[in-house]
Amino acid sequence: MSTKDIVYIALFAAITAAMGLFPAFTLPIIAVPITAQSMGPMLAGAIAGAKRGALAMVLFDLLVMVGLPLLAGGRGGVGIFLGPSGGFILAWPIAALLIGYLYEKNIRSLSVVKEAVFITLGGIVIIYSAGIPWISAFAKITLSQAAIGAMGFIPGDIIKVILTVLIVRPVRKAYPTLESR
Repeated sequence: MSTKDIVYIALFAAITAAMGLFPAFTLPIIAVPITAQSMGPMLAGAIAGAKRGALAMVLFDLLVMVGLPLLAGGRGGVGIFLGPSGGFILAWPIAALLIGYLYEKNIRSLSVVKEAVFITLGGIVIIYSAGIPWISAFAKITLSQAAIGAMGFIPGDIIKVILTVLIVRPVRKAYPTLESR
């Protein structure tokens, strides 16, 4: 692993932590807060690539697990992963990995629509696929109740996908030599 790789990993873990400074909003149906932080894996995968993006999210998760208050509202500790939002946060490395992989495999033919689809697949589909069953298990509600409760997140997540595309496109254009490994 090169110094450049380490810098990207640390940078995107830090960006994800900084996004926790935006106040969280918790839906009354389920105890999972809406935060800007779920843009972290979207940005990490799309800019840093599959490997570095995923490792950035693993680093972020590990820092939260050891107790650093990096999640929105100053939350941290292993208990976060044993609660309703744990599945969402644990899915962040997989989301960044998928987004980065899709970007890397399609780098020569990217369009706004493809980028939005890639970010949606990783940043919404993957994260919800882990988060909804996790909510169901830890909140002791049915899978359908958890899925219905999670639907309140969709509008905000669509906005995050759009913002991510709007951020990633000029960054990639400004740094055409940006390589993902």
